[in-house]
Amino acid sequence: MDIFLLIIGFLFALLGIIGSFLPVLPGPFTSWIGLLLLHLTNVVPLNWTFLGITLAISIIIWLIDYFIPAMGTKKFGGTRYGVIGTMVGLIIGILFLGPFGIIIGPFAGAFIGELIKDANNTKKALKAAFGSFIGFLTSAFIKFVAAVVFTSFYISIFWEYRSLFF
Repeated sequence: MDIFLLIIGFLFALLGIIGSFLPVLPGPFTSWIGLLLLHLTNVVPLNWTFLGITLAISIIIWLIDYFIPAMGTKKFGGTRYGVIGTMVGLIIGILFLGPFGIIIGPFAGAFIGELIKDANNTKKALKAAFGSFIGFLTSAFIKFVAAVVFTSFYISIFWEYRSLFF
């Protein structure tokens, strides 16, 4: 059973890295499940403090993932209309476009929100929409780094106890 948990846990850790770029999978949380499975083996002692801290980090990253595109919109000169448009676009995008909606929705929402505010300033609306896209890329990078760190933890912990598995 330990070998099964070891293999499935490693697959979850790798899937978390992939999930950092695929909106369908919560990257760091998926990698954290890999860490949990590793700790559920009979070989690796449970470390609730480590698992709790890494879980908290993955949840925090998951939560801020929804706000970073709006922050990017604001940073690139978007108004409140653009920020609200980003959030509405994210929700509508996810509902109607699936995984691609996380990219397209905030961009379109910010653009439309800025056009509602000032229909004559498409340049500013496009800049705010670009900020939303930069926010998405920033969010993906943060998730990627966290998933890689969690996978590195997995490999490090496995390496420490490797002789007990085989």
